[in-house]
Amino acid sequence: MMTQPVELLIKQPEGKQLEFKRDLSSPQPLLKTLVAFANTAGGQLFIGIGDDGAVIGVDDPLGEEERLSNLITDSISPRLLPSIELLTVEGKTLLRVEVFLSNSRPHFLKASGSNKGVLVRIGSSNRQADPQLIAELQRQVAGETFDAMPMPDLTLDDLDLTSLQRQLGLDIRLDEQKLLTLKLLVRHQGRLVPSKGAVLLFGKQRTLYFDDAWVQCGRFRGTDKVDIFDQTELHDPLPQAADSIELFLKKHAFKSAEFTGMRRTDRWSIPLTILREAIINALVHSDYSQRGSPIRIAFYDDRIEIESPGLLMPGMTIEDMKHGISMIRNPVIARVFKELKLIEQWGSGVKRIFAEAAAQGLPEPRIEEIANRLRFIVPLSRQHSTQPQSVTQSVTQSVTQSVTQSVTQSDQLPENLFRLLSALEQVPMSSSELMDYLDLKHRTNFRNRYLTPALQVGLIQQTLPDTPNSRLQKYRLTPAGKQVLKDAV
Repeated sequence: MMTQPVELLIKQPEGKQLEFKRDLSSPQPLLKTLVAFANTAGGQLFIGIGDDGAVIGVDDPLGEEERLSNLITDSISPRLLPSIELLTVEGKTLLRVEVFLSNSRPHFLKASGSNKGVLVRIGSSNRQADPQLIAELQRQVAGETFDAMPMPDLTLDDLDLTSLQRQLGLDIRLDEQKLLTLKLLVRHQGRLVPSKGAVLLFGKQRTLYFDDAWVQCGRFRGTDKVDIFDQTELHDPLPQAADSIELFLKKHAFKSAEFTGMRRTDRWSIPLTILREAIINALVHSDYSQRGSPIRIAFYDDRIEIESPGLLMPGMTIEDMKHGISMIRNPVIARVFKELKLIEQWGSGVKRIFAEAAAQGLPEPRIEEIANRLRFIVPLSRQHSTQPQSVTQSVTQSVTQSVTQSVTQSDQLPENLFRLLSALEQVPMSSSELMDYLDLKHRTNFRNRYLTPALQVGLIQQTLPDTPNSRLQKYRLTPAGKQVLKDAV
């Protein structure tokens, strides 16, 4: 709950835990907000604040306080007991209603009933909860989790234990006790049966029971979802999905190479470390009880969005996430991911994402709650166009890849590059001088097989990089190029 001084608090925009009302003339929206606060993360409601944020006060504070108390008692069930107090700000009296996350949730508006009257808070708005979300709220109060629930119609034979053993390693004994410890098996009416988490992770027919537990990946042209360029559906077991998603993202990213002597380091144009953390966070914390809502990965020219079903856990805010506070929605799935070393320390992933972005000088990622989903947005430091390459670009890229592999995987430097580097060993040269020196007549052949590959793998550089088309432009060896040439001699 917020602890800032009232004078600062009322200057902030409305959000998940804060709302302003002018008066009690329209009590229904106000009551919806109180129900949503109690079901989601608590919050404060100020009465006596105008739509423009000006402090206008309440004309009859004591009378309005009594009226509000009666409205809450008569309209909300189970009974809600918020804190209501009078405050003086700028010489005017406000009513502050403070609601804490309730252990009696889900609360609902009596007039709408227990099925349609349950509301939750998303950003600065209130949303009616569907039956799946109501069931999730009830489980949370009871201390139950969806992935630990039994699947009584299934047996151990319905799990792919061979896959689990392979991923855990042969040094870990996968016996009955280990499966109970991981809660992949749970006791139900005197029998051992798989948990829902076990089937989500290693079920032989996982999609038969959880047909929405898959990942939808899409690459879009531009910055919206109007024009899709490529898409795929991933139905891998959850522990393997992170690698498959990463491969899809790499397919539409760019890779460059840096050389230290003969050693090559690949650098990707997208922040894979940050993206992997966000992807694993989505796989572990998704609400798999939701229907019609897979995990979605959307790659745009300027950002990558990772959407997972399920709101934040009760009491949690986006700021809490950024500061490393964590509540585990799926402890069975999280425990297995920990055993497989896919996650390190509980609750450290999101905090590490923001720290890594700052360390790399990248734009700060954003987190949003939308409908019944959580969206993680990773801005990219460079634009990624899906425009098709020209024939020349395609040939150059192919040649560059071949050259890079030759340089890094063989003791022998390709003849064309050896000749080019040798020509530049003493003094920089222009492209015309290099062609004369190498006795080459075809300019396109020179650029595709000699000049461009050497530039792209960082063996040579321009002497005038700020004016690449200058008539005075020449080329010289980089330190990496000098070392490669030295090692090749």
